[in-house]
Amino acid sequence: MTAAEWAELDEETPGELVGGRLEEEEIPTILHEAVAMWIAHLLRSWAAPRGGMVFGAELKLAVGPGRGRKADASMYRPGRRLPGKRMGATRRPPSVVVEVLSPRPRDVRRDTIDKLADYAAFGVEHYWIIDPLARTVEIRGLAQDRPPVILLAAAEGRHIVPGCEGLVFDLDALWAEMDLLPDDEENDGS
Repeated sequence: MTAAEWAELDEETPGELVGGRLEEEEIPTILHEAVAMWIAHLLRSWAAPRGGMVFGAELKLAVGPGRGRKADASMYRPGRRLPGKRMGATRRPPSVVVEVLSPRPRDVRRDTIDKLADYAAFGVEHYWIIDPLARTVEIRGLAQDRPPVILLAAAEGRHIVPGCEGLVFDLDALWAEMDLLPDDEENDGS
């Protein structure tokens, strides 16, 4: 399958394009989704007033021939060329892509190794990897001509986000909000 064929698949068809084949996506947990939404809100609160834009997990990124990815969140910083309104996938790399790790080892490998290479080759500038179980965040600077550079690695505290002047990432607030989720659902009879 080509990136163009993948782009034209119905939006209800799940999967990413890897080596010309449709690959199963991870099945996110409730914690994964809560973290992804918190991050998207953080990014949108910063980007929107400045003319940037944030997208969720269904934005198709045509990262290369026979390769297509969907990040948990992506941001086009102010001044970055935005994707068009048409259906399909964009060939315009976002400034930032965010992946929230899921607990399955193959998903961790995909997010920390495979997608890292795809996003760097695509032209993404910053790659955020958030591990909600370990309660860590890592922000890597990407470039096509050099290995990724860790710009931020933290588990707590407030941090100025590299490449986003004025954006502060409050990890303590993120983890406190995630602590509102109970460990297990109580049997409520439904």
